[in-house]
Amino acid sequence: MSEYSMPSYFQSMPVIGKDLSAFHEDNAAEIQAVEQEIHEIREAALEAGKSTEALNESGQWTAMQRIMELVDEGTWCPLNSLYNPQDNKNGSVGIVKGLGRIDGKWAVIIASDNKKLAGAWVPGQADSLLRGSDTAKRLRIPLVYVLNCSGVKLDEQEKVYPNRRGGGTPFYRNSELNQMGVPVIVGIYGTNPAGGGYHSISPTILIAHQDANMAVGGAGIVGGMSPKGHVDKEAAEALIKAQKNLKSDIPGTVAIHYGETGFFREVYADEEGVLAGIRKYIDMLPAYDPEFFRVDDPKEPLFDANDLYSIVPFNQKRSYDMVEVLARLFDGSEFMEYKHGYGPEMITGLAKIDGLLVGVVANYQGMLMNYPEYKMATYGQAMGVGGKLYRQGLIKMNEFVTLCARDRIPMLWVQDTTGIDVGNDAERAELLGLGQSLIYSIQSSKLPMMEITLRKGTAAAHYVLGGPQGNDNNAFSIGTATTEIYVMHGYVHRPSGQGPEGGQGSAAHHRQDERADPGLRQEVQPEVLRQGRHDRRDRRHERHPSLHPGFRQRLLSEPREHLPGPSDAAAARHPRLRRPERAVKYHNNAFLGAARRQEPRSAREGKRRVQ
Repeated sequence: MSEYSMPSYFQSMPVIGKDLSAFHEDNAAEIQAVEQEIHEIREAALEAGKSTEALNESGQWTAMQRIMELVDEGTWCPLNSLYNPQDNKNGSVGIVKGLGRIDGKWAVIIASDNKKLAGAWVPGQADSLLRGSDTAKRLRIPLVYVLNCSGVKLDEQEKVYPNRRGGGTPFYRNSELNQMGVPVIVGIYGTNPAGGGYHSISPTILIAHQDANMAVGGAGIVGGMSPKGHVDKEAAEALIKAQKNLKSDIPGTVAIHYGETGFFREVYADEEGVLAGIRKYIDMLPAYDPEFFRVDDPKEPLFDANDLYSIVPFNQKRSYDMVEVLARLFDGSEFMEYKHGYGPEMITGLAKIDGLLVGVVANYQGMLMNYPEYKMATYGQAMGVGGKLYRQGLIKMNEFVTLCARDRIPMLWVQDTTGIDVGNDAERAELLGLGQSLIYSIQSSKLPMMEITLRKGTAAAHYVLGGPQGNDNNAFSIGTATTEIYVMHGYVHRPSGQGPEGGQGSAAHHRQDERADPGLRQEVQPEVLRQGRHDRRDRRHERHPSLHPGFRQRLLSEPREHLPGPSDAAAARHPRLRRPERAVKYHNNAFLGAARRQEPRSAREGKRRVQ
């Protein structure tokens, strides 16, 4: 029988969830098709470059072969496999990265992809390296490099070397980890000149293959140092001569750095030996026993995780029950909710994963009647939308993050958000300040956090809900086949021929708002129009609750002959609206101008001339 502190408290959480009444095969098929596409892209990126057979014949293992030999079986969890911000032709940034257990202890592992340019630094690699060191920093676990880095790809050096997150930044980050007591261990293979050399020497412990070397420079960068800035016949001959000289006297070999400088802690004659050396030093490191933190025995959820293919709609406009999602993630499908009923758009509470306590924040999905309270107070009626953030939900999350920080409980965020409520009502309710306060609470907590964007991550809500922008907290974020992240759905508008930074862009960057879903555009446009109106008009809306944004949206979207009249409650408060025909006329006058402004100016002028 297990013995844990306060068993009656943490071992008796309420059970949530229920069995599916039906499984939506079509929905599952759509999601699985995207998953398959992602898998194929990932595999293509891994296989790009030299073939595995060619490397093995030359006496080298590939990055993945080295990783699989290093980590405990079944524990490899790849990270950022599709990260390729500069659209490198091989589909990767030249490294393979992920989490894995080494003799039972978790570590962040980064391996140079020697199938591609002998592991050279390419655009986007520095930032991906920093993401890996960020994860090690937040989780306080070792960072292990399986290094085989031939330096910078010289013809793209301007995209690699400079910048605050450029080629030298990972070396500073390794120093920071060393100072924090987070070990950085490297096993070195192959030739590692220039940046590859600094990459080698910045960690705590260096373990080398007998054929490895690290140096300030090497034959591979001589040509790039030519003052001519190009390689002509004369420069080519000089490069050939330099290469011959350096081949006869390779800088930074084992003879130097093991026999003289002592930088190499150990040297091994084969691939397996280097990895065995890494495991030996990992085994020496202290680590917390998970039993110290467990509050219950690990359990499987009561419901099949594959149910999520049916529960989570591929169609972004369809609602679903977030509780049923959570019931398929947590031990025993148990969940202890915090402040049920207050801030109903947000679900907060405690759950167990592998018997370990975790704080959970998730977006409720569905309609919320007579909510939020600040609109009820003004209009006497309101209807909130699950996935949107309101005043009470922001207050509740602030409190919950603070409590988790007090008790040092790591947090899981499950996002499916359409953003924070907008408009003068929201401003008076101080939603902007409460959102920033939540950022303060997260930043001050110093907790490790994981965030899942289940479907939508929209605007400011994406980063205030534990998003990846929280660099001191977010260990990593996870997306799914249904994930979309944007400021405003369907509004990616750039001048023709202009890319994301104002330069020449590809056709993929020229997506216009006409490609947006018509239904979503119909939802968004009235809200956009409302934001641009004069304060005088806003005050008119306040005097006439029947002109609430939701009511106005209907006016703009329905045919004129079917315009609804004011509610009974509104008519009772405003005698001028008691006659429906008069009310319809009033609404027409108020909003036809707004609708007309959606047309191009030339079209409006043409109509005037016709009239």
